[in-house]
Amino acid sequence: MSTPRYAIGIDLGTTHCALAYVDLTESDGENTRYGVLDIPQLTAPGSVENLALLPSFLYLPHADELAAGDLTLPWTGTQDFVVGEFARARGALTPIRLVSSAKSWLCHPGVDRRAAILPFDAPPEVARVSPLEASTRYLRHLRQAWDQAHPEAPFEQQDVTVTIPASFDPAARELTAEAARAAGYQQLTLLEEPQAALYNWIQGSTGRWRKEVKPGDIILVVDVGGGTSDFSLIAVLEREGQLELHRVAVGDHILLGGDNMDLTLAHIVARKLAAEGKTLDPWQMRALTYGCRVAKEALLSDATLATQPIVVPSRGSKLIGGAIRTELTQAEVRATILEGFFPQVDASARPASRTRSGLTQLGLPYAQDAGVTRHLAALLGRQAGATAELPGFANANAASENASFLHPTAVLFNGGVFKSDVLIERTLGTLNQWLVGEAAAPARMLAGADMDLAVARGAAYYGYVRRGQGVRIRGGTARAYYVGIESSMPAIPGLEPPMQALCVAPFGMEEGTEANLQTREFGLVVGEPVVLRFYGSSVRRQDTLGTLLDFWQPDELQALGDIQATLPTEGRQVGEVVQVTLRALATDTGTLELTAMAAQGTERWKVEFDVRSQA
Repeated sequence: MSTPRYAIGIDLGTTHCALAYVDLTESDGENTRYGVLDIPQLTAPGSVENLALLPSFLYLPHADELAAGDLTLPWTGTQDFVVGEFARARGALTPIRLVSSAKSWLCHPGVDRRAAILPFDAPPEVARVSPLEASTRYLRHLRQAWDQAHPEAPFEQQDVTVTIPASFDPAARELTAEAARAAGYQQLTLLEEPQAALYNWIQGSTGRWRKEVKPGDIILVVDVGGGTSDFSLIAVLEREGQLELHRVAVGDHILLGGDNMDLTLAHIVARKLAAEGKTLDPWQMRALTYGCRVAKEALLSDATLATQPIVVPSRGSKLIGGAIRTELTQAEVRATILEGFFPQVDASARPASRTRSGLTQLGLPYAQDAGVTRHLAALLGRQAGATAELPGFANANAASENASFLHPTAVLFNGGVFKSDVLIERTLGTLNQWLVGEAAAPARMLAGADMDLAVARGAAYYGYVRRGQGVRIRGGTARAYYVGIESSMPAIPGLEPPMQALCVAPFGMEEGTEANLQTREFGLVVGEPVVLRFYGSSVRRQDTLGTLLDFWQPDELQALGDIQATLPTEGRQVGEVVQVTLRALATDTGTLELTAMAAQGTERWKVEFDVRSQA
């Protein structure tokens, strides 16, 4: 494998993808030469344009819908699908053929993510693809775009970093890596999006970041994009006269973002239309949601606009003449999004959780509470003592016994939602009210982020950092990981054996390191499928490798996707119980592997994360 010339960063976003790069041959220290790839994509039938962003939409047209050559790209012949801007625009007119939010589906443990299920509500005659395949097509398009623009530096020979939400569980991380491999990515690393945003801020400062933060600072990265709300907390330390950055906590996986806001606005507009005697079917509601997204972005980015028109296509033969025309106002958008998604609440507020119905429509597991600020308050409250044992950390307010939540001193905003200064001001204002209430200094905003391109640029810079240049954010795994161990006990009617939790990867385990649990042996059945329960914790920081928990509070451990291993017999009897020890590996790609090793013998069984349906 030849030495890479470029470090490529890819933001595989819910609503947009982007590709940035750093020239490794012309960069030195924190001074980097980087760029953003303008991505060729169809914007209309037979029309290709180069755009900085690739919308994360996949359109599956009817066989007779377009003429021959309408979907031809510079690097390919005829294909039966389209991704990007044309897919998004065409899908607004025919939403039953549009795949969107594939990234959110990719991390949904309640469905088979390798099965052809998207578009999820499409009728039987519409072709479907899996969330894995949709993600693969976006990633492959980016690879082909790069190869066309840089034939002298083939994509497969470059160092590539793909970003994921910090809250992705191991199964979702592995699926993302699998999609990238299927798209032809050879040298791959995964990076959490909030870290990528901070890397971009560091890169853009050209060294000034050391004057903008100081030892004892806690940087809160708030990333609200199209599909998720992602929070990370990063502490600034001083060690041997040098500033160091340590990621100390991440938030839960919260399916809450711009998509939720668009849908909420669509229902508001639909109620206005209903009052006029105009009702919309599900097909038209999807088109209305798309229209509300466009109107929302315009109104939030330009406070001088009073209204934005919205056109909902008709289902009848008179497609244009029968279209429904309405509008969305600045007042409606601000009232809905500010009060519904960024309410001014107390620091003690927590997301509401309602009792769910026994039967529910299958779909994405959206957050039950739409209040981003309530989710943020919950994270800061859970992490009140996160820096207490961090060596060399000196933040008296954060470590104070009287603090009811961890006190950030600086905030970096990222994500398309925060293109609106109104939402930045509301979020920062709410946080500072919490801080003032506990006699802490207000948090300052770290300025200069590009909400569309920060993650891709930061990912490219991270590829450069991994080669020993620049400054690196430390912290390792964002959670401690545990495997469920079924207790041995006599059979008792109606009572399942109690479950224990064995720590196989402590909090902060650095990538590229192994954790071998040689002091404990377990029985593993060979020749038959074995299912293990898997847990994660963002608050149990003291648990070490091999810690065995008999009891834990409900908010301490969260059940993740099960692990399934089908163990070959390797010359043993089917059903034989083999004594094994366990080894965990935090891979360089950002995933976690678990291996069972025979205590007597050389056999090893890799325990794969179950990324199939849990049904």
